[in-house]
Amino acid sequence: MKKQKGKDEGLQNDELGVKIRSNDNPYLSVDSQKKLLQPRRLSSYFIVLIESGSITYNLDLQDFTLTDGHLLFAMPNQIFTPPAKTDNLKYFKLLFDESTLALLPQQFPFLVNPLNAPTIVLDGAAKERVIKVFGILNQILHIDKYETDTEIILAYLNSLLSELNSAYFKNKAPLNILNTNLSKFIEFKLVVETYLTEQPSINTIAERLALSTNSLYRIVKEHSGTSPKDYFINRLMAEAQRKLRYSNISIKELAYELGFNDPDYFSRLFKKSTGKSASDFLPRQDLSGK
Repeated sequence: MKKQKGKDEGLQNDELGVKIRSNDNPYLSVDSQKKLLQPRRLSSYFIVLIESGSITYNLDLQDFTLTDGHLLFAMPNQIFTPPAKTDNLKYFKLLFDESTLALLPQQFPFLVNPLNAPTIVLDGAAKERVIKVFGILNQILHIDKYETDTEIILAYLNSLLSELNSAYFKNKAPLNILNTNLSKFIEFKLVVETYLTEQPSINTIAERLALSTNSLYRIVKEHSGTSPKDYFINRLMAEAQRKLRYSNISIKELAYELGFNDPDYFSRLFKKSTGKSASDFLPRQDLSGK
């Protein structure tokens, strides 16, 4: 069995790319906290559970207030702005990358957020189980002095994600959460993320998914409340807002980067979709860190 190679100050499994934070191992210095509290594009999956207390996170320009038993999850490439830690807060934070996810024996549809709800509210029993698994992972990755089999870490991570996947779909989806329509919608979302700046036609996407355009429309409408075209445009505009707010880029450069041949058309579409001009959007966020 493979062993973990070592721990980066007790915070990371180098081989698996898993990190965990909690009240037992908060950020180590004021400087590191200040840096980590700045908006950033996630490169890993991120999950935070609030055991007790209350705190507000910002994910893709939206605020999410979490309290006892609430959990927030985010995907790679989302813009994430963590808040400063509040008093009397008990929490667990977990990060893991795509390579780690690929080692698990099953898939977890909730991670691509097909129901467009990045928060999960755990009931009493589920909360207790999830806290126990978080605690075990925290012990393995942070407290234990001896090497741990990576298979053990993966087993507990798989158990944790199974609990969250079940809680995410509870009372929100058909009994068979891995139904064909949901699976196809997840595939659609992944195609959108992969080929976003190439702006493939809806016909091209439907062909890639082995669906008719009518079937694709019905599936996307069922799970997102909008058409495939509008979903794609909304995703492009969300990416545009991320870059306008968090990158030093001109509107013209942004238009070309997102696959638009005509920056003026991009500006008109941005205005139509968001109700604001791209130039008005630029100064809204101060990233000076002061």
